[in-house]
Amino acid sequence: MPLFGKKITAPAYNSAPLGAASGASQIGQFYSYTVGAFEEAALSVPTITRAVSLLSTVVGTLDMKSYVLQWNGEEYEKIYVEGESWMTRPDPKVTRNFIMTKTAKDLILYGRAFWAVTSRYSTGFPATFQWLPANLVQSPQNQPPEWFGPADELEFNGLPLDTSNVIQFLNGNLGVVYSGRRAIQISLKLDQSAERFASNEIAAGYLQQKGGEPMSGEELGEMAAAWAANRRSNAIGALNEFVTFQSFDQDPSKLQLVEGREYQTKELSRLMDIPAYLLAIDQSGMTYSNAQQARQDLILFGARPLLHAIEERLSMDDVLPRGRHTQFDLEEYIGLYAPDMAEPVMQEPEVNPLSDTNNLE
Repeated sequence: MPLFGKKITAPAYNSAPLGAASGASQIGQFYSYTVGAFEEAALSVPTITRAVSLLSTVVGTLDMKSYVLQWNGEEYEKIYVEGESWMTRPDPKVTRNFIMTKTAKDLILYGRAFWAVTSRYSTGFPATFQWLPANLVQSPQNQPPEWFGPADELEFNGLPLDTSNVIQFLNGNLGVVYSGRRAIQISLKLDQSAERFASNEIAAGYLQQKGGEPMSGEELGEMAAAWAANRRSNAIGALNEFVTFQSFDQDPSKLQLVEGREYQTKELSRLMDIPAYLLAIDQSGMTYSNAQQARQDLILFGARPLLHAIEERLSMDDVLPRGRHTQFDLEEYIGLYAPDMAEPVMQEPEVNPLSDTNNLE
């Protein structure tokens, strides 16, 4: 039998789980969990929400499989073997979709994610996990925004964590809540301006006294408040000969709110590292060919770094025996794998050579 033709099968493991203390007593006590203030603000921007949803949903819906590498004389080839039980459900209390989606969201927003090991096999390798919200995990020796490597010291809600029982996922990019703070704040301010125009039933303006006894600032304020309150309930108002209403010559188009918000959505697509057309942002002159190529674009230009961050971390020697690897199964999601992955989704529209618009001379 040839030396490189030997079939490799999955190693046998004792599946009896052993307890693994996670360290912090507040793990699983959801009443103590909170959402980061800036995370909540960022996710109130629809473009950010859609981008996070698209990317994290891809990660959450992909199956996982296991393989080993074998040298065939020319290159390494993947030999797929039986996977671990946690590849189907890392946390027995929730679905794989839940824990994977939350992990991907933390990698996007914070640049890192955490799983607590809740039990181990008799071999010592992890058997089950629990997701820990990244905003509640602190690393005193490495402060944001840049993570320089796995932390040797961790705290969860202020209580110490046993790092030997924590799986730390690191994204190669800065988290959006750090790198995108300025862009997100601009979007929030533009939304607030649009909200003010939307909530005003009447044109913005001011009341000007033309005669009579001069009114104090307090009296003018009361008159303006009464005028605004009356306009919200009645379309018709009344003023005496000494007071006139002057409207501001401003509207969203003159303030360039429409153009500003459209530009900012494109800025956010760049921030989220995802093609703009996948976020329903108009790109004149460009179209996409089909749904399959759109899924390929989402993987290639958006989700791929997240997939690799999770795959490679779960392939390390403290999770799997040396030589074993995990991989997300992209075949079913994309439809047709590998060769078509390099084809671009965006294409220039075809031009009719007989069209008069081509004769510019």
